[in-house]
Amino acid sequence: MADKLHVSLVTPEKELFSGDVDQVIAPGTEGEFGVLVNHAPFMTTLAEGAVVILDGDKRRVFNVRGGFADVNASGMTILAEHAEEYVETVH
Repeated sequence: MADKLHVSLVTPEKELFSGDVDQVIAPGTEGEFGVLVNHAPFMTTLAEGAVVILDGDKRRVFNVRGGFADVNASGMTILAEHAEEYVETVH
C-alpha cells in the first residue's frame, strides 16, 4: 500500500503540478474537502479558491477557478479551468 497520494493539477494550457504528497485540501462547490492516500473514490466540481498541497513541511498553494477533482485508486486529478500558483512574499 502506498503511503503518499499521487496528485496532478492541470489546466487547458499545461500541467502545473504532478507528484506524490501527504494531503490535498481543495474548494469543492459543496464545501472545502481534504484528500489523503487511499481516500474513497469520488468526483466533484471545484469552486473558486485555494488548492493546498501538503507534503511534509512543504506547502504549495494554487488559486483555481472552476473545474473538477477526481479521486480514484490511482490518486487525485484536478482539472482546473484556470489555476496559478500563489507565491507568498516576505516583507
